[in-house]
Amino acid sequence: MAEKEQSSEPPPCLMTSLPEYVIVDILARVPRCNYPTLSLVSKHFRSLVASREIYARRSLLGCTENCVYVILCNRKNRVGGQLYILSRKPNGNQHLFLIPSLPTMPRYGSYVAMGSKIYVFNSVTSSSGLIIDCISHTAQPLPSMPVVMNVSIAKIIDGRIYVIGYIMDLDSEENVNYVMVVFNTETQTWEPETIKIDIEVDMWCECVVMSGKMYFRDGENSFIYEPKGSKRDTDEMVNAKEWEDACVVDDVLYYYDVVENELKTYDSEKKCWGVVNGVEEFLATHTERVCGWWKTASYGGKLFLFHDEDTYVGVTYFAEISLERNQQREIWGKVEWCDEVEIAESVYIVKCLAVMV
Repeated sequence: MAEKEQSSEPPPCLMTSLPEYVIVDILARVPRCNYPTLSLVSKHFRSLVASREIYARRSLLGCTENCVYVILCNRKNRVGGQLYILSRKPNGNQHLFLIPSLPTMPRYGSYVAMGSKIYVFNSVTSSSGLIIDCISHTAQPLPSMPVVMNVSIAKIIDGRIYVIGYIMDLDSEENVNYVMVVFNTETQTWEPETIKIDIEVDMWCECVVMSGKMYFRDGENSFIYEPKGSKRDTDEMVNAKEWEDACVVDDVLYYYDVVENELKTYDSEKKCWGVVNGVEEFLATHTERVCGWWKTASYGGKLFLFHDEDTYVGVTYFAEISLERNQQREIWGKVEWCDEVEIAESVYIVKCLAVMV
């Protein structure tokens, strides 16, 4: 009887008998999308896949990868959004996994990704911000800004986050002072100076960074601002298109032109507009299938598209497009994948960010 009971016990996991450093080395080579499944093996595995040790090993082995984090908000209430991670399920389809350990994200916030961290700045009058560690999925407050202001835009250039906003004059609501403060991500401190700027920027402005310069579009015109020298300039060529929901990959601006149903490009060095070739059939197919339009995000040298739904259908679309230039400097795209992903009804995407982990 004892022999039968003994034989019914599950065999021990051979991997757990290996030295700890060997287990870490093996798990570090496994794609991160499999970590939720690995965490179910045992408490020990759950602890390992969430440890800094395994992510340090991934970095040393060159196994880091870009992961997409998505902020979702509900149209029906004024509550802030929640942060999700886009990951593959065992069946190969993409799925959004909620990160419950994080606080509510601002609906009208500015988000900046650098390395394995996301910096969050609220648009309402504040001097505070958040830093999200995407390894441990924890949030810590940033040091207080040098000034209390309404944040409009935050962009990163050479390891420094340039936060632009405005301060209302207490004596006159019509008098608005636009200012900029700078956060050093290496020292994790704010530079002491509050810089007054001569550009009017609100939260609805489009902004991308190319060659260390900030390219703005305010709904009517485009202009360039170089924060290091506080210089404003114009570029008639970039002003020729009404670009929006744009991103930058290798100093080239990308956006979806809903009128032409094309992915447009702007080369800041050549000062010329172009299109992404090779994706015409993909765009034609999805334009017929769904409402809304594509928004763009930079994703490890690739172009990441996410769909902005006009209806409350409870699904959205994500796509990944690899890019290359031919000898004629034409840009060609290849759709690596496009998936329909379930979301709650009445929920929309605020922001998509690529984080290296």
